[in-house]
Amino acid sequence: MTFEPKGIIPAMITPLTADETVNETALRALINHLIAGGVHAIFAVGTTGEFYGLTEDEVREVFEITVDETAGRVPVYAGTTGITTRDCIRLVRIAEKAGADALSVLTPMFISPSQTELAEHYRRIAAETSLPVVLYNNVPKTGVTITPDTVAELAEVENIVGIKDSSGDFTLTAEYIRRTRGTGFGVLAGRDTLIHACLCYGGSGAIAACANVAPRLVADIYDLYVAGDIAGSLNAQFRLAPLRLAFTLGTFPAVIKEALQMQGIEAGPCMSPVGRMSDAERAQLRAVLDEMGVLG
Repeated sequence: MTFEPKGIIPAMITPLTADETVNETALRALINHLIAGGVHAIFAVGTTGEFYGLTEDEVREVFEITVDETAGRVPVYAGTTGITTRDCIRLVRIAEKAGADALSVLTPMFISPSQTELAEHYRRIAAETSLPVVLYNNVPKTGVTITPDTVAELAEVENIVGIKDSSGDFTLTAEYIRRTRGTGFGVLAGRDTLIHACLCYGGSGAIAACANVAPRLVADIYDLYVAGDIAGSLNAQFRLAPLRLAFTLGTFPAVIKEALQMQGIEAGPCMSPVGRMSDAERAQLRAVLDEMGVLG
């Protein structure tokens, strides 16, 4: 398996209409906005993409539109997350048919599988596809974590090529990197405040929600680092941090969608029951975006 999960990969929102259906026109425009901003891949139907609220037909629609509009300019990662193994495999089939380049599979939620069960879950999914698979650890959202031992074990599976870690625990991220170094396995930051740190430690990039709003700035963290401008990369990270810290102003992913709307990029509402931000919250967010220089 030669696929390398690397660079800045936006965890793309799913633009919705007022009645909470997929807005194809806005989705195509967003994809072009992201690619023009210098991102290295697109990740559709992840946590930021509200995978939990989309029907199977809507997931298929988003995958097909994303692959079509991307048109091979950058790789497309497809989120194929379900609670059960068979749910994930069913979504894998949809992603394959749509033409995705890689898959991302979040740990199950609601249930609490053991590490042995979790490893078998991922092994079975990987065995059902020839596409590269990126593990996704987000214990704050799922209550389930993948231990470094399990990641090291799964890294030996040929088409399990990396992991996104959104735990916010950099010791855990660092252990993923240490335990898989030299194997070609990629560790991607999932906490946008830790992209530079992840790269310094040997990580391969990030799947970043903030890249919806500031694709060029987030891409700079990676591009400048790879070019040897470590200070420039760190400066870009510091400029980005206030946006990620502002996520607490609304219920996720409202801040990302509201920030896009402030830039004149159609995003639509979040899936109910997530509502709009208050006027006071929007004023605080606008101040953050003004300070970052991403408005106008």
